[in-house]
Amino acid sequence: MLHAREHEGENSFVSGFRLQLFDSRRSELIEGVNTFVGEDASGSFGILPGHARFMTVLVFGLARFRLGSNAPWEYLALPGAVLYFADNILTLASRHYLRDSDYERISQRLGEELLAEEEELHDIRESLRRMEEAMFKRMWELGQQGIKVHE
Repeated sequence: MLHAREHEGENSFVSGFRLQLFDSRRSELIEGVNTFVGEDASGSFGILPGHARFMTVLVFGLARFRLGSNAPWEYLALPGAVLYFADNILTLASRHYLRDSDYERISQRLGEELLAEEEELHDIRESLRRMEEAMFKRMWELGQQGIKVHE
């Protein structure tokens, strides 16, 4: 399906857009995307070629895209992502993402891998909190002993 778009006063037809995926380990460029469906805090939304400039933050879960009107859906499992669409390029930046064309398989991977990653991040944050508490306790003890801990 072709969508008309105004560009510098001329009508041009856009048959797809680029999808750029970035995470902490890799990047991917996918050409010819004609539909993207994601979810942010306000709910589910879709992007078609020629969409106006748009920016949002995706929530934890699955997004999907299609390379043609009759092509099967491809899925992205995300622990959240920043989405930016401009000039017919959709950019997704996430800490980590999984891509698969099989809904059942990616749903299972989402449950296993991304939730495990979230638990690991929680454990790291908890460890940092305990270290911070120990450091403040030690600084307080040094202060009680009359030792200056800063000038």
